[in-house]
Amino acid sequence: MSRVCLFLICMMLFSNLSKAQQDSAHKKPLRVAIIGLVHTHVHWILGREKLGDIEIVGIAEPNRSLAEAYSKQHGYSMDLVYSSMEEMIEKTKPEAVFAFNTIYDHLKTVAYCAPRGIHVMVEKPLAVSQEHAEKMLALASKYHIQLLTNYETTWYGSNRDAWKIIHEDKQIGDIRKMVFHTGHQGPIEIGCNKEFLEWLTDPVLDGGGALTDFGCYGADIATWMMKGEAPLSVSCVTQHMKPDLYPKVEDEATIILTYPKTQVIIQASWNWPFSRKDMEVYGTNGYVFCPDRDNMLLMENGKRQQDTVKAAPMPDGYRDPFMYFAKVIRGDIKMGAFDLSAPATNAIVMKILEASKISAKTGKTVIWKDYFSKQN
Repeated sequence: MSRVCLFLICMMLFSNLSKAQQDSAHKKPLRVAIIGLVHTHVHWILGREKLGDIEIVGIAEPNRSLAEAYSKQHGYSMDLVYSSMEEMIEKTKPEAVFAFNTIYDHLKTVAYCAPRGIHVMVEKPLAVSQEHAEKMLALASKYHIQLLTNYETTWYGSNRDAWKIIHEDKQIGDIRKMVFHTGHQGPIEIGCNKEFLEWLTDPVLDGGGALTDFGCYGADIATWMMKGEAPLSVSCVTQHMKPDLYPKVEDEATIILTYPKTQVIIQASWNWPFSRKDMEVYGTNGYVFCPDRDNMLLMENGKRQQDTVKAAPMPDGYRDPFMYFAKVIRGDIKMGAFDLSAPATNAIVMKILEASKISAKTGKTVIWKDYFSKQN
């Protein structure tokens, strides 16, 4: 056998071995850690069925009694719990972290994880302010990590099908108006625990009240639906309807975004009589309403459907944030530039929230290009 043939055979064997090693690595669960337990969305990951795609290797939470209470509820070992993020990461070496701490602490989390090559997914919104967001995004870019923002509504089949109806099937024509109703009766009224309330109702730690908590959902989906287009202007009105319960932050916010041929209204409230995260999209010749995660109401060419339409099940990889994040990190899913969790989308979301706060404070409409061009 010639040396050339022998070399080619060896290269082929090495290539097959390398591929096998890569496949094996992809089959191993992603080593993840949890930063903080004070955001009650953490129950989503703690109570999640073990699917073999992720492995929780550590939890950083200084509140020992809270960690013990959740340990009893969800059955994890207290051996996983560390009093600080730094100690936990140094000892467990996670590939990625999920941040369930205060929104204010998102920057600290990224500042520590990014230089170590650890990917980060935070709970919505990305940050407490545009300033924090820009620092986080710069760190993610510099150290080449994934920095995603998780919204519950990302995993709604109805929203995904609405995108298809609007942009792929073009059933309702060009978008003219979007209306979002998001919120609930109030965090105190629905029984949020004291650890959650301590920061959720603090304007520094949360970045606001109902405006931050629920305004971000509509801003995120609107930016996605508009394919990353920034609005021309932002107007916002906030109110304190329950100052006895929420003395530091607004409990009511209405945001209006204008685009060249589209208007978006976001009604974020801690005063609804029930919990809701619904969307109405009106086109030039029809509409699609998404009253919840599974159902839709349609009108096409002036003809209203009387019955709700069931959304298709979410495809593999898109059923929850943990599965999605693992597949993005592994390269099994290529995230679009303006997907719902993507950094570019959430950079715009943070600017919308920033402009909304300014508008509410000044009583004036914020003109996008005038305000944000001055900052650059």
